[in-house]
Amino acid sequence: MAVTKGLRPFRPAPPRGTFRAMVNRVLAHTGARYPIIQAPMGWIARSDLAAAVSRAGGLGMIETSSGEVDACRAEIDAMVAAGLPFGVNLPLMFLRDESLVRYVADAGVRFVTTSAGSPARYLPLLKEHGLTVYHVVPSVRAARKAVEAGVDGLVVEGAEGGGFKNPDEVSLLVLLQAVRALTDLPLVAAGGIVDGRGMAAAFALGAEAVQMGTRFLSSAESPVHGNFKQAVVDADETGTVVVNRSGNATMRVLKTDFSTGLAATGGPAASSLAAIKRLYFDGEMDASLASAGQSAGLVDAVRPAADIIRDTMAGFRRALADAQARAGLLED
Repeated sequence: MAVTKGLRPFRPAPPRGTFRAMVNRVLAHTGARYPIIQAPMGWIARSDLAAAVSRAGGLGMIETSSGEVDACRAEIDAMVAAGLPFGVNLPLMFLRDESLVRYVADAGVRFVTTSAGSPARYLPLLKEHGLTVYHVVPSVRAARKAVEAGVDGLVVEGAEGGGFKNPDEVSLLVLLQAVRALTDLPLVAAGGIVDGRGMAAAFALGAEAVQMGTRFLSSAESPVHGNFKQAVVDADETGTVVVNRSGNATMRVLKTDFSTGLAATGGPAASSLAAIKRLYFDGEMDASLASAGQSAGLVDAVRPAADIIRDTMAGFRRALADAQARAGLLED
């Protein structure tokens, strides 16, 4: 047991509590009620989790990075059938051909994030089918290329986040400001955010939405084993490690005997993913690498997605008011 430590938008019932309606470009693009996006985590971001997030007013995402194409197609179909707003992530580097891109374009999906490569190759096809496309960027250089390619927005991913990372680490605090100085496109902030305070900080730096991975990874509806969720709850702010810094599969993961040993030897992370489903779904925490961000140190309980979204929105409003009150102290 866990212990504490162009599309007519679908409007799901709001979480408990009342909030004034928000309107911004990300909400217009996604059809979500609140600017909170669930990260498209490999093997994890399937329809049970995505639907829970979308029903609560956020935006659920379906992953395709697992490479389980038939399963991912079924998850996309389930979300379309549910009539919920949702998105799909396409990791460009791992696509063998354009068949999955075409499937997404024809399935009724309206919002896509692209990652791990240049969006230029498939952007014309996606735009031809009327999709809104945001690209995930870990650097200003990548942001500039995506803007030049013609994307509709950017997911700005700081080094605090879990999973695959740019070896040249840049924190979200710095990266978000630098990308906002580059472009006026709508920005989604990702990395290190689990609550309303983090969301307010991201908005102050130019974001119009946040993406949360580790927080939803450890939610009640997440399909991962309870051991994985509890490891997130138990972690502190130093509870992650970056493995394979010098290779092409750099990852931020929870500290375990396995991951700390791998980080010390500099071994290849890619080959360590062969047993990842044993970790994710059987709870064998030293079988592979447990992707998670530094924000694990801010997660103190396994909670339903609806409660996470409700409390994040309440905390966001509260943080904005608190910041305004503090700023008032500086006035002459």
